[in-house]
Amino acid sequence: MNTKKLFSVFTVAVLSALISVITYSHFFKPEQKIVELAQPVVPAAQYMSLPAGPQQQGPDLTVAAERSVHSVVHVKTISNQSSGYSGNPLYEFFFGPGLPTPRQQPVMGAGSGVIITKDGYIVTNNHVIEGATNIEVTLNDNRTFEAKLTGTDPATDIALIKIDAEDLPYLEYGNSDELKIGEWVLAVGNPFNLTSTVTAGIVSAKSRNINILRREQGTLGIESFIQTDAAVNPGNSGGALVNTSGDLVGINTAIASQTGSYTGYSFAVPVSIVKKVVADLMEYGKVQRGVLGVSIRDVNSELAKEMELGTTQGAYVVEVFEESGAEDAGIKKGDVIVSVNGEDVTKVSELQEKISRYRPGDKVNVTAIRDGKKKEFNVTLRNIYGSTDVVKADKPFNILGASFEEVSKEEKMRLKISNGIKVSGVTSGKFREAGIQKGYIITKANRVPINSVEDFRKVVEMVEEGLFLSGIYPNGQVAYYAINLQN
Repeated sequence: MNTKKLFSVFTVAVLSALISVITYSHFFKPEQKIVELAQPVVPAAQYMSLPAGPQQQGPDLTVAAERSVHSVVHVKTISNQSSGYSGNPLYEFFFGPGLPTPRQQPVMGAGSGVIITKDGYIVTNNHVIEGATNIEVTLNDNRTFEAKLTGTDPATDIALIKIDAEDLPYLEYGNSDELKIGEWVLAVGNPFNLTSTVTAGIVSAKSRNINILRREQGTLGIESFIQTDAAVNPGNSGGALVNTSGDLVGINTAIASQTGSYTGYSFAVPVSIVKKVVADLMEYGKVQRGVLGVSIRDVNSELAKEMELGTTQGAYVVEVFEESGAEDAGIKKGDVIVSVNGEDVTKVSELQEKISRYRPGDKVNVTAIRDGKKKEFNVTLRNIYGSTDVVKADKPFNILGASFEEVSKEEKMRLKISNGIKVSGVTSGKFREAGIQKGYIITKANRVPINSVEDFRKVVEMVEEGLFLSGIYPNGQVAYYAINLQN
């Protein structure tokens, strides 16, 4: 009885297992394992013609780095910065707050510079040495020198300093006009207070305007930057941008960043501008800049359609200033300037760069489109004071620390004034110390009506001690300033 029952149980178990195996194999597939068999690798060179020998993966930048690294220096500055101090808090509690008393504090700054002559002339950025009371230069071999300021040009953010040394390694000027978009360049500088550091990138764009100089210098600011993707960080300002031959093609000036550190793009003043500024500072102590005497803007699709220009290339003339070279030559409002001395102009920054290469008294051939036709004009450039004379680097005028421009007719009518010149930019100097801000319109200086920059210049030159200014701000606020020129 027990044996028969045990046999029955065994039989049922076997049948159940068999049914389970059949069901699983019918409805479920086991996991497949793919085994990759090794195949013989056929070299690609078997199907193409390649030069014999080792292949380089990129351009050889070692020669350019070797030529430039010893010509780039570290620039350290010390300047005095005013800070407000309200005085004794116990006194203020009983008698009320008093006037803030300015207190001078030493501030240290740092940047880079490029040796351009063997006897110690060095190019850097104006913002690196602006307001400095002491400038110290450290060479790549760790020698240290005190530097003297030769001259500055805030309009291009270029400054020239000099150290007392001989037989220094220096960089030769290249040709920034011949740079091509996509061409390799090196950025050499002293970021983070290190010795000369080299980074590489390509030219991303040319004649780039990013409105950093115009915010400070107004219409006098000249921006036609070389844009690169070479890594540039704080401390690189004033350093060298060189081509693959090791020639200087630009001075690194700014970065595009939300954080203050490098995030993709850097900008350099092209050497076509730098060498003109340097030559003027060496010879005259002040940049001799020729101006057309026009207010201009870029041409876009909307303007081209509205004014029926027939082109989106060039610089549109918004206004022609009275008694300027442009007015004498016959250029009119509404003209579109498309070339200077046979070189194409497609935007404002290109026109500014090309004109900045010339001095007052130089003649340039300007081609403009008027009523759909090209017209040529021979323009004699003038200085910012309206003449063709050499602008002297006289101390009384320079210590003001300001740049000026004419006041438009529309603004004169709005403010109900008949004369005046506008402060287009304020840097370190007497104007900033007095509290004068950009936009201030000077109508009288020492009770003399001011109609032009030249008028104001003559008053300043005759002043022995003090200068009293009457004027108005664009918001209608009337303001008066007394300036002591003796200290």
